[in-house]
Amino acid sequence: MKFDDTIAAIATPKGEGGIGIVRVSGSHAIPIANKLFRPSRAVLLHEIPSHTLTHGYVIDTSASGEIIDEVLLGVMRTPNTYTTEDIVEFNCHGGSIPLTSVLELVVEAGARVAEPGEFTKRAFLNGRLDLAQAEAVAELIGSKTELSRKIAVDTLSGKLSENVNRLSDRLAELLAEIEASIDFPDEDLDFMKVDTQLQTSREVQADITHLIATASEGRIIKEGVNVGILGKPNVGKSSLFNALLTTARAIVTDIPGTTRDTIEETINIGGIPINLVDTAGIRETDNIVEQQGVQRSRDVLDKVELLLLMFDASQPLDESDIELLEIAKCNRAILILNKTDLPIYTHPQNLSDHCPNVSIVETAITEDIGIDMLKNTILDVLLGGDFVVGESPIITNTRHQDALRRSQEALDDVITSLENEMPPDLVSVDLRISLDALGDIVGKTTTEDILDRIFSQFCVGK
Repeated sequence: MKFDDTIAAIATPKGEGGIGIVRVSGSHAIPIANKLFRPSRAVLLHEIPSHTLTHGYVIDTSASGEIIDEVLLGVMRTPNTYTTEDIVEFNCHGGSIPLTSVLELVVEAGARVAEPGEFTKRAFLNGRLDLAQAEAVAELIGSKTELSRKIAVDTLSGKLSENVNRLSDRLAELLAEIEASIDFPDEDLDFMKVDTQLQTSREVQADITHLIATASEGRIIKEGVNVGILGKPNVGKSSLFNALLTTARAIVTDIPGTTRDTIEETINIGGIPINLVDTAGIRETDNIVEQQGVQRSRDVLDKVELLLLMFDASQPLDESDIELLEIAKCNRAILILNKTDLPIYTHPQNLSDHCPNVSIVETAITEDIGIDMLKNTILDVLLGGDFVVGESPIITNTRHQDALRRSQEALDDVITSLENEMPPDLVSVDLRISLDALGDIVGKTTTEDILDRIFSQFCVGK
């Protein structure tokens, strides 16, 4: 596919820096650069080897002939470039003025300003990346942790696409067999037996089900989760908050009710972005300010996906503790029995008697005891003990998850029809729906409006 126009954009973030890049892609990229760039040594642009840098100056080609910036010009020739088109990159001094000035000259010389994600969109339309890989570019840029970066790189390298294409090939082969039996019913041909069709359909269905099962963990890794810390006053919530942050963010005193409002910070536990919420102690109080803090603590229940419920091992359970244990029965939670370095009045068994299936971690926060165990338990509750990154593709994209579910539902209908010996033309309709849904993931069957929606979420210059 060839595009008649040439696009340009500032490809580095706003603000001051050591370097900033104006990227130009298209059939006129090199001629445009030839108009504006004056090398510091005698050389013609068409003589510059591809994928090299050349020192020189960007010149205002108006009557003034003013030097706009001293740059390194990168020349990358088709087809071995990001977009498969000719690309030039002006490596300028970082800062909005020189970058904007160079971009304006590039546009005056014949380019147009690129739309968000248009460089990557051209890479997709020109066949260098499939759609899943193109979306992984945005996920890689937006990755919040090392773990999310690794998953994005896996998808960008084609791990997900290889799996989807393998499943698509099996369904396409099955569809070809069924449609051949429809088109040539009287021919003496050796068509695939129904039992074999069923076996293939069930095997593909199992693989799709496995991919869908990774979506829950994938969303957590990509987007993170909200985790709230709840407990009575002076049980150690703020100490735990500070220990997980490894900094004194919340005020800690021996006075009950010190925390009057929720405090939020984002941390990284095992590659998972955790939005940690410290809350006011839950108790009955006549202080109107503290009452509002307690109410906000209760409101946290509607906003978090995991609760860390804290109890004081040095005190017997009371009505407020029992209320927390009732909360644990209705929410995903971890019970933390703190102050275990003091004389014990509440034991883990006292908690498990109320919540037998909820994880319990014993800690002594002020002595730095149990923090690592708590982090491991958080990961275990969120991801499951058998979750391993790298063994198979992980679905982090909601669009991919939806396409897999549509493919799975259509394949369910295929299996039902085959089991009930329905006419092959009915089977082929559902089989094609399933196949097209898989094609949506890698961009084989995606409509133009969906493509526009996907790439509009990219940053300009990528």
